[in-house]
Order: sequence, then C-alpha cells, then structure tokens
Amino acid sequence: MRRIHLKRLDCILPVLALLLALPGCNGAGTGTGQTGSETEAGTSPGPELKTYSWDEAIVYEAEEGTLRGGTSAKEEGGIGYVEGFSREEDELELAIHIEENGFYDLNFVSRSADGGYKENYVAVDGERMGTAAVEGKEYTDSLISRVYLETGDHTVKLSSYWGWIQVDSLKVKPSDELDPGRFDIEPVLVNQNATENTRRLMAYLCDVYGTDILSGQYCDTGMFGTENAAIWKTTEGKYPAILGLDMSNYTPVSAAHGAEGHATEYALEYWDKGGIVTFCWHWTTPDKYITGNWYSTFYKEHTNIDLARIMSGQDQEGYDLLVADIDAIAEQLQILQEADVPVLWRPLHEAGGGWFWWGNAGADAYKQLYVLMYDRLVNHHGLNNLIWVWNGQDKDWYPGDEYVDIIGEDIYPGEHVYTPQTSKYLEALEYTDAKKMIILSENGCLFDPDLAIRDGSMWGSFCTWGGEFVIKNKQLYILSEQYTEEDMLKKVYEHEHVITRDELPDLKSYPLPGE
Repeated sequence: MRRIHLKRLDCILPVLALLLALPGCNGAGTGTGQTGSETEAGTSPGPELKTYSWDEAIVYEAEEGTLRGGTSAKEEGGIGYVEGFSREEDELELAIHIEENGFYDLNFVSRSADGGYKENYVAVDGERMGTAAVEGKEYTDSLISRVYLETGDHTVKLSSYWGWIQVDSLKVKPSDELDPGRFDIEPVLVNQNATENTRRLMAYLCDVYGTDILSGQYCDTGMFGTENAAIWKTTEGKYPAILGLDMSNYTPVSAAHGAEGHATEYALEYWDKGGIVTFCWHWTTPDKYITGNWYSTFYKEHTNIDLARIMSGQDQEGYDLLVADIDAIAEQLQILQEADVPVLWRPLHEAGGGWFWWGNAGADAYKQLYVLMYDRLVNHHGLNNLIWVWNGQDKDWYPGDEYVDIIGEDIYPGEHVYTPQTSKYLEALEYTDAKKMIILSENGCLFDPDLAIRDGSMWGSFCTWGGEFVIKNKQLYILSEQYTEEDMLKKVYEHEHVITRDELPDLKSYPLPGE
C-alpha cells in the first residue's frame, strides 16, 4: 500500500518554483496562502494572484505567418486574415519570441467561416497542445491556456481538424497564476445518504487529489481482458487502479437483440481485488426510435428520438420507455450496492459534442434527463453507492452542483501527444464556482505525469479507452504503440505520483474525516 503523501506539497513546490519565473511574479502570489494581512476573524484571505490583461499581449498577425496547403491571406475592411483550414494539409505557422521562462496563453483571434462550431489543432514546437475552438461569424477568442515556454524563439502551428475558419491574429500573454486552493476538495457527496464505502472512496480521492493521479483503463472483458493483460505484461505485473466498464449491454433493446452483459460481475471481481470501478452507459434507444443499426443507436444518426418532445411531455410513451431503461440499469447498480461496491457513475457523457442522442436536442432537454436519472436512481431506487461524474463537456450543459460530485473531461489529442491538455483542465475549472474534482474520464494516448505536475494540471485520474489505444486487436494482449509508446506507458505506470491498483489502500477501511 502506498503511503499517503503530505497533501500536494511535493506536487506544488516545483510548480511554485516555475511560477516565480513569470514576469511580475513574487512570493506573495505563488500560493503560500500568506498575504501579510489577516481578516477580522483572524484567518488569511488567501493569496493575491497575479493576472494579466490581453492588452499586455504581443500580437502576431496571421497573414505574416507561413501558410501551407490551401490556406491563403485575404483582406476585408483593411483587416488582414488567413482563411482555409478545409483540408488535412492546411496550416498556419507563426514564429514567436519569449523573453522569460514561464507559462503563456495563446489566443487565436478567429471566426467561423459559416458561423458554425469549428475546432482546429494547435501545436507548439511540434507538440500538440490541444484545439482552438470558435463559433460564430464575429471575431472572438480561441484560447490555449498555460503553455510552458522557455526563453527564445518558438513556432506555433494551427492546422486543420474541423476547419473552415478565418484567423486574424495570434495573441500571446503570460498566464494568470493558478489558485492553489483548486485541489482543496471537501469529501462531501451530493447524495447525503451515500453508503459508508462510497464516502470512504470519496475521502481517499480527495486526499490524494493534487498530489497523485489514479491510473485507469477501460476494458470491456474485465480484469483479465486484453487491454489489462497488455498493461500487466508491459509493466511486469501492474494493474490500473480504476477499471472502466459500460452498462450498454444491459439496456433493454440491447438485451432483446442478444447482447450479454457481464460488466457487473467484472466490477465485483475488481473491487474484491482491491480496485476501483467506473461505469459509463452507451444508451441504445428503445426499438420505437431505431432507424439504423440497433447496436449503434446511442449515435444520433441511427435514431429519430426527440428528447425535447419527451422531456416536454409531448411523447409520454417515450418518457415511459426511457424510465424503463433507467430502471433496468438500476437493477445492475443495485447488485453492486448489495455487495457494498461504490461506483464512479458517469452517465450521459459527451453531451455537448452532439454526436449522442442525449445531446442532440440541446442543453435544456439534456439537463432535464440528467436530473430525471439522478432522481430515479437515488430517490426512487435508493441507490446510495454512486459517485456522480458529470461529463457534458460544456459549461452550458452543467446540470447543477447538487447533482455533480466530480467533473470529467474526455480528450483524444492524437498519436503520441503526451502533453497534459492543460487548457481543457482549466476550462473544466470554469464550469462551476463550486470546487469540484476534475478527472480525465476518457483519454486516447497517455500524458506525461511530469508535465502535468509542471503545468499544475493534476487530473485526479485518467481512464484510457480500450481497443486500439492499448492493444493491436481484441484477441492478442500485445501492446499497440499507435497512441502511447511502450516507454511512455512504462513511465506512467511506474511514476511515483501515479497510483496503480497494488498501491491503493484498503478502501473498505479508509478513514473518513474525523476518524
């Protein structure tokens, strides 16, 4: 069992050292918690964090950069811009100069060519840092936050992904200092009737948050599935701390078409071996709404379900069918509760992307469905073993603090992209004013833990998706290096701040606050 570190100390110290190198930073703003003054109650008001205005930014005009592929420089109303980004080879590359080591924000001032949502890759010195997103026909910010840059010259490249944009300029400024209190999460669950084991698990997650990262892996065949087997072989005997599973096969329409569900028994086995389990639910729609392949009806193109009509009361049959589906999943969660197994429960994921039917009718209908599911599972079925992980991927889709324990982000940055996707981590912090733990609920390639520590983006956990992201095929437990190379996988699983299953404490007896 791993000894619990003094909370965040060994994580924050290197970050503080780097923050001191930022222009204008001093010891008062690095997160020591001391400002030199006390409130009337005798407590510190917290650190004064240094912030920077975009008026202080250095501006690089897009039309002065290097253009590749089908990108081209244009002018409208005396304003130069670059357009294109419709083909894979379309790129804009800008040379920038940095005066001092530190963290910087990169802002592509751009607009959508047709007004719709657009998203394109951003790389710095050849390393992909995330995506710049923009929507609307007016020029607006498209931000990559907190990129660590050393003194000297660098290249910033914007390349086509979900293109068709017009770029005015790139603005570069020092990043605002991060609130050191972002890791101080109270282990209080939204369900006040949560079981003891569920509360113990949450207490542990909160204790290590900001210091350690829990490893995780989706593997639909359980502990001895090919993904876990490949990890075990590569790391010489390590399993991820978290096993990711799916409730999809228990959905009534899936079961009616012959799908066999074994995820519950895999979860029981993993918990018994000292691990943690998380569930998503690729929710296939009732037969009434199937227009394509039944096994793919969680995708909007295979169904004609209208969630807005259902949630507004215009389709009572549809409402009843959805409730029946939730009740079917409740039976499986009840089995786990009876065995005293806590579950990181992540329903209705990636709604903001719009590719799943539960996100196709907009944010309001989605939030109504989320609240309905919470009420049905918690208040009707009495399921108190769930830690609610919200994974809507957009602030407008947030259902409310009273329904969310943890915020999850799903990120697939590409092949061999080991940056910790700090910009998305910071975006998730802005979903609510309440303090919530942020986890990487799905990922493609792994990220380098050293970079996460350096950048201050200590995800509470990661959970790599299965299949090609880990193995060459489902029959062979041979590691695929298409997304994560063997050396990086070993580094992650052997890292002193990454927790594997063998390093977990006994979660059934983990102390609750005050014990």
